[in-house]
Amino acid sequence: MCIGNRDGGDDAVGPYIADKLKSFENNDLVVIDCDVVPENYTSLVKKYKPKNLIIIDATKMGLSPGEIRIVPKEKIGSMHMSTHCIPLSVLITYLESYAENIVLIGIEPKSFSGKITNSVIKSGQRVVEIIKNRCLDEIEALQ
Repeated sequence: MCIGNRDGGDDAVGPYIADKLKSFENNDLVVIDCDVVPENYTSLVKKYKPKNLIIIDATKMGLSPGEIRIVPKEKIGSMHMSTHCIPLSVLITYLESYAENIVLIGIEPKSFSGKITNSVIKSGQRVVEIIKNRCLDEIEALQ
């Protein structure tokens, strides 16, 4: 589930990653571009009942722009996510009934206006490679 606003500066990183991953979509990888309303796509999660659900979003974590982290569940409630309406903590709690393992990948934005910045594009490309190669353990967890 890639979340973000294509017209919202670095908030566009989710849709950017979705676009890049679409060409690798298969039975093992289903890509959902959720825009800013991930709650509208919960029926797809219910349908596929994935073993692993990866959620990607621009996330203010107090890091340098473009930094990538796995955001542990206990930290999600205190984080400022992008422009979607429902808090990700609520969404994830709901989706836990349909996915065995949920991982939130946060990418630190520089700005939520204008165009997506080069540092965030570079991070988006790295996340694409990590997901393609199934190497989530390469991403450091947020402390």
